[in-house]
Amino acid sequence: MENAPECTPSPAEFTQPPSSASLAEVAPPGDSCAQPLDTVPKKLCGYLSKFGGKGPIKGWKYRWFFYDESKCHLYYSRTAQDANPLDSIDLSSAVFDCKANAEDEGTFEVKTPNRVITLKAATKQAMLYWLQQLQMKRWEFHNSPPALPVTPAAGLSGNGSTLHLKLEQEAELEEFLCPVKTPTGLVGAAAALQPVPAMPSALQNISLKHLGTEIQNTMHNIRGNKQAQATGHGPLVDESSQGVEPQSGEQPLISDPSTPGKESEESPKPAPKSFLSSSPMQKPKRQSNTFPFFSDGLARSRTAQEKVAALEQQVLMLTEELKSQKELVIILHKALEAAQQEKRESSAYLSATEDKDRLELVRHKVRQIAELSQRVEALEQDRERLAHESGLLEQQVQALQQHVQLLMDKNQAKQQVICKLSQKLTEDLAQPEQPASAANGDFLSQQEKVEHLKDDMEAYRTQNRFLNSEIHQVTKIWRKVAEKEKALLTKCAYLQARNCQVESKYLAGLRRLQEAAGAEAGDFPELLQQLIQEALQWEAGEASDSMELRPISEYDAYGFLTVPDYEVEDLKLLAKIQALEVRSHHLLALETVERPLRERWAALTELVPSAELKQLLRAGVPREHRPRVWRWLVHRHVQHLYSPGCYQELLARGQTCQHPAARQIELDLNRTFPTNKHFTCPTSSFPDELRRVLLAFSWQNPTIGYCQGLNRLAAIALLVLEDEESAFWCLVAIVETILPAEYYSKTLTASQVDQRVLRDLLSEKLPRLTAHLRQHHIDLSLITFNWFLVVFADSLISDILLQVWDAFLYEGTKVVFRYALAIFKYNEEEILRLQDSLEIYQYLRFFTKTICDSRKLMSIAFNDMNPFPMKQLRQLRAVHRERLEAELRELELLKAEYLQRRASRGRAVPESCVSEDEGEGDG
Repeated sequence: MENAPECTPSPAEFTQPPSSASLAEVAPPGDSCAQPLDTVPKKLCGYLSKFGGKGPIKGWKYRWFFYDESKCHLYYSRTAQDANPLDSIDLSSAVFDCKANAEDEGTFEVKTPNRVITLKAATKQAMLYWLQQLQMKRWEFHNSPPALPVTPAAGLSGNGSTLHLKLEQEAELEEFLCPVKTPTGLVGAAAALQPVPAMPSALQNISLKHLGTEIQNTMHNIRGNKQAQATGHGPLVDESSQGVEPQSGEQPLISDPSTPGKESEESPKPAPKSFLSSSPMQKPKRQSNTFPFFSDGLARSRTAQEKVAALEQQVLMLTEELKSQKELVIILHKALEAAQQEKRESSAYLSATEDKDRLELVRHKVRQIAELSQRVEALEQDRERLAHESGLLEQQVQALQQHVQLLMDKNQAKQQVICKLSQKLTEDLAQPEQPASAANGDFLSQQEKVEHLKDDMEAYRTQNRFLNSEIHQVTKIWRKVAEKEKALLTKCAYLQARNCQVESKYLAGLRRLQEAAGAEAGDFPELLQQLIQEALQWEAGEASDSMELRPISEYDAYGFLTVPDYEVEDLKLLAKIQALEVRSHHLLALETVERPLRERWAALTELVPSAELKQLLRAGVPREHRPRVWRWLVHRHVQHLYSPGCYQELLARGQTCQHPAARQIELDLNRTFPTNKHFTCPTSSFPDELRRVLLAFSWQNPTIGYCQGLNRLAAIALLVLEDEESAFWCLVAIVETILPAEYYSKTLTASQVDQRVLRDLLSEKLPRLTAHLRQHHIDLSLITFNWFLVVFADSLISDILLQVWDAFLYEGTKVVFRYALAIFKYNEEEILRLQDSLEIYQYLRFFTKTICDSRKLMSIAFNDMNPFPMKQLRQLRAVHRERLEAELRELELLKAEYLQRRASRGRAVPESCVSEDEGEGDG
């Protein structure tokens, strides 16, 4: 990398640290400009933009950067003429980054372990030059040999090693990046002669972080200008042209400005000729009284040691002066703030036009004084408290010191005991041996005991190895047995499922044969009837009880009769077929679906509304977790209505006076789930609990009191929650928060609206089925009205019913619509095959009981029925409610007209219509 020789030193040479590379080495007189490139030291300095600052003045600031080779630091100041640098960057452990994608061309970063400095050169060539030079300086610093005494031989060897390092670095750089030529006028001494680039505002280029250094540099420049004017020197006067000869003596180096107050650790070096004849700023510095060590008289009349001592003394004086200047600036700053505050208060006081305002200002000051006094008292109390705590801590420290002392004493006593025992042992070993006979006898007995102990130890070792092997083998056997048992259970469940399927197909085949045979003469119908009876009564009683091979049980987990005892033979057969299919689906889903679902519910300790909880509730809650989950769901809906003791107060009110709905409640108790053993057993407590729950609700909601259907809602809650108060609040949640208002009113307005909404949704989701039902004039509300009123309590089997309720208690009435549509979709093909309205009505009466696959029904409800936005449901409800209310108003008008017309005609009866009793009475 070639540079033009720099003959004229820049002003920055006098502002850089004395050990920096900007100070030229001593050259022979009159031959400094003719030196070759490799002997002239290359000065790395120039203007760069540095990104920094805070708040509104954050942005780019121009700074003069110069490199110090002895410390591998890159110093920077505001201008090249500043006496002290603002700060430095340690390049010994820095890395450099060229920002190729930066908005401004020439931007690069210097990353040190403590900070990241963003710099910007004027051009891209200047940026590359800076990066290459900084890399070379860092390489030279880490690979340069240690400093040796300055001798001719040492100087030659040092120059050789430095040149060798530079050549190696340049050869290494050429492999990656070609050497960059020196940007003319942007770096080196030529850059110092350039004017400082202008900023939009003067404040923007000032470093508030280093305000003290800025003040020192400004004062130094002002003092130098004044002395220059006083001595009559004009600007830009070169001392070398006036014939000032440099002194042949040694010139001591100035101490590093970044470490004020410290003595220079390096030995004095010869000052270059260009150092004495440099810039016009040097004259004021030499003639300044603040820097007397620059004067020519001092250089001529004193030896080198005296000069060093004088310079050190001068550094100390300047340091003290700097400290005093800083303290003065701080005091003046505080005084200025106090004066400004006083000025503002005085201005506010004088600007007040009335005495009232001034009095208010005075009162405000008095309040501030009172608040400050209170703060002072609080701080005094805190000080006393801290002093008290400090005393307590000192006492604790003293107690701990005493404890430590006790431990040290105890340790010392133990050491003394150990020393005594060691001494006694030494004395015992030094005593003469006992008689040989006794010693030999003891030795033989001890040897015999040792042999016995060895035999025992070997026996125990053998036993231990054997037991370990046995445990390992038994563990492997147990694992294999467990795996076999699991496989056998899975196979048994699969065989049970297949058995149920075969038996259901067998029964279905018998039923179809019975329908086909009809009432034909012969023994065939009797044989068919006998086979059906045997199939209905057969149970796998011979199977092992431990394997539970019975296809179906009499009652399910909630007490519902698995195979209802219908009077009609066909319905009995259908019920048995349905129970077998339910058992088959349950066994097949036990390993693949239900067991992972139970594990997920067992891992779900805390219930929080989430998408995962919604999916789990749609899939169904296991029986052991359902009471806990339902209580949490009910509490979410009634937490604004719940009050402790409310249920007991309602029961007490029912005991004092009888509710008008009590008689209807008693009539419906015996009709609640006749196929459930909990409500049909005479010794069961469920009917009494159901009675109390319904009576309490009738007092809780007088506008409804009691409506047919509430008994089945409360009964489902009792079967699951097994607590009548929880069942009461579940009924309150369903009627008052989940379902719309007026769902159980006298007119059942909301229930009728939902039937019309279901009709619209059915025509949208299942158009073929809707057209088929319209063709045969089927009114679905006769079937579906009860579905919505009791949430399928009378329609679905218990497993599917409770799965519907799991999602219903969390998501609301939208679930009822989804499952209503899914039920029709599940049986759509069967309904489409029926071509008679009477057959369709008969099929719709019991077709919900034929649904056995809960997973398929759930998938249809929550997947096939999508999209199902709640917004659409609200809009349909609003439209149909408005129409229904208009129809009801029209009906009321017709009723009023009829009564009015009847009243106007009177109640006169013709004589021919007089009854015989009335005629006899008249006679």
